[in-house]
Amino acid sequence: MSLDVSRAEAHPHEAHGRLEHARSSRLAQLRALEETGQTADDHLLSTQKTAVERVLKEIEEAFARIEDGTYGICLGCAKPVPAERLEILPYTRYCVACRRRAA
Repeated sequence: MSLDVSRAEAHPHEAHGRLEHARSSRLAQLRALEETGQTADDHLLSTQKTAVERVLKEIEEAFARIEDGTYGICLGCAKPVPAERLEILPYTRYCVACRRRAA
């Protein structure tokens, strides 16, 4: 078993904490966008809100992966996502190589 997988499995509370932080940051961003109200550039505001809502959904999906034991496993290749990537982007579903292929 890879160091990355065992590290994620050994410290699920760390992943959970990073996800909680990401969720609270995105919720604050969403509240700020909603408080901005209608502006001259409603399309930009709408696009920003949609992006934040999409990340919030990805964060919730990451919590589910922690619960079902698949957190830290790439959905593309089924290999471990490097711990460093999970530290930076805790809700990621893919390793860098699979994410690049999907783009």
